[in-house]
Amino acid sequence: MFVGQYDHNLDEKGRLTIPARYREQLEDGAYITQGLDKNAMVLTSSLFERLSRKVNEKSMTDPTALLFRRVIFSNAFQVEVDKAGRILIPQILRDENGLEGSLIVSGAGDWFEIWSQPCWAEQKAKMRDFETNQQRFAAMDLSVRE
Repeated sequence: MFVGQYDHNLDEKGRLTIPARYREQLEDGAYITQGLDKNAMVLTSSLFERLSRKVNEKSMTDPTALLFRRVIFSNAFQVEVDKAGRILIPQILRDENGLEGSLIVSGAGDWFEIWSQPCWAEQKAKMRDFETNQQRFAAMDLSVRE
């Protein structure tokens, strides 16, 4: 599981050091793609394949499913962690999401996200809006009792 948040710098070649705690989970490969906000997300190969199967079950004539397909697959790239623990973030994802300099690597459970500092600050403000979050999350069934 990918948890926590980490500050890491993008080097001049567009490589980002992955937190050591995440690397083992990427040993079987990974994909980086456009996130659903102004961010990039990294999914293990097995999760990306499950997502692909799920998306392929949707009708190609459904405009919402077609847009989701385009967002995810047209921006997806297979990545490998190098010996120094880095992945290369493709230029298109860097440009689209303002990924340069100091970045935030944030766990999201089954995947992790890569954020620019300004976009992460916006997300943190939303996460800290406790009153609104109580209303947002009230309808979700998150009961963990067995």
